[in-house]
Formats: sequence, structure tokens, C-alpha cells
Amino acid sequence: MSALLSVEGLGISFGGLRAVHDVSFAVKPGEILSVIGPNGAGKTTLFNMISGVYRPGAGRVMLNGEDVTAMRPDLLARRGMSRTFQNLQIFQNMTVLENAIAGFHLTESGSLMADLLRLPASRARARTAREGAMRLLERVGLERAAETDAGNLSYGRLKRLEIARALALDPKVLLLDEPAAGCNAVETEEIDHMIAEVAASGVAILLVEHDMKMVMRISSHIVVLDHGEKIAEGDPATVSRDPKVIAAYLGAEAGEETDA
Repeated sequence: MSALLSVEGLGISFGGLRAVHDVSFAVKPGEILSVIGPNGAGKTTLFNMISGVYRPGAGRVMLNGEDVTAMRPDLLARRGMSRTFQNLQIFQNMTVLENAIAGFHLTESGSLMADLLRLPASRARARTAREGAMRLLERVGLERAAETDAGNLSYGRLKRLEIARALALDPKVLLLDEPAAGCNAVETEEIDHMIAEVAASGVAILLVEHDMKMVMRISSHIVVLDHGEKIAEGDPATVSRDPKVIAAYLGAEAGEETDA
């Protein structure tokens, strides 16, 4: 089975400082590939290059066979790539359902005039988006909270809502940046079950996560970064025994670096 997402020799420097260097990997449909590494390893920088936030200084990103290197995030979304962020991107003063509906905006078509005049086509689009949003909320277990203000949800449920909104784009590739960060053990287990279910539907998932128990439970494949370079790659059992991986984690002093 061919890869949906391929990263080939990706690299970037900031002010002469090499943040990521020559990183390559591929993610196939239904696979969960986790990118791990100590603080400062370049994981989020790598995500930002893949998702069009940063322009790589070297290498390329291939999405379903198309070179999408440095393509804008909205254009990537239309081609099947969706992403969540470390920091929640939720509208706290909107309901859970309204937040989920907002995820459909890139897939909607129609004129502004039709929306302003509330023409039948506009009402039909709104109805379709609402129905789709409710299905997503059921998928992530939030259907009973549909009319609740998002600001009243627990952190773990907000994380699930953000994933639901990312799924509104019906992605082929889903990038999850620390989806379990700040969650308790029960919330983390709920999220990893949800991620596994999404992958089982054929979506290729690229995951950055600091919870190593979760990573080892759900990952098909793991890539390990240290100081911006790939130092190991393989299945969870192989990576967990790699001496370079053990040295990278044991040698990283808490608080020494800030970039994730």
C-alpha cells in the first residue's frame, strides 16, 4: 500500500541555527506514526513545515503523490490534510455544536449573497453542516453536550472537540499535536481509543505526543528526533530498546530546552 504522506529530507534553520535536518518518513492509510523526542528535538517545527506554517529550507512534502511543500494550510486542507495544535483552537463562547460546524467551512461552497438572503441553497448547506457536525460529535462522544458552551467543557473533552473539528474536513491525513497533553489517565485512554478508531477507518495519522505509554500503545511506527535529526525509527518495541533513544531521553535535562 502506497504512502499518503511522505516527508523527504525535510530541514529548516532559524538565524543560522539548524532546527530540523534531513528528516524523512512515510505514513500509509490506517497507520499511526508517532514522532517523539526530548524537549527541543524539533517535533513541532517539523509539524509546522509539513502543515504549511513554515517553509522548509530543504526537502519536500508529498501528499497522496502530489508535491505540497510550503503549500498554504487552507489549500492542504482541501487536498486532505487536517491538523490540531498544542494549544486549543476552540471558540470558548460558542456551543460545542457551533464549534463542530465551524470545521466544515472549507468544504462549503456557495455565494455570500445567498447566505445573506437565506436562500434555499444556503439553508440546505447549513442543514447539511449541522447534520455532519452532530455525526462527528457522536463519533467523539460529545453529542449530549452539543448545546453546551465549549468553555464549560473539561480539558479532555475540549481535546476531543478539537479532533472532531479537524475530522470535519474528511481528511486523508490527520496531524495531531499532543492530543493528550493536560489530560488525566481516563481522558487519555478515551482519546487514544478515538485515535485508533479514526486510523481504522483508513486515515493516515501523524502524532506528536509526550505520553510515552499512549505512544507505545497505539503507534504502528515511531520516528525519534533529537536536536532536529532522526536518530531512530521502527516499531514501538524496537524503538524502546534503541540505545540512542534511551540516551537521548536520559540525557535531556528538564527545562533545558523549550521548543517541542
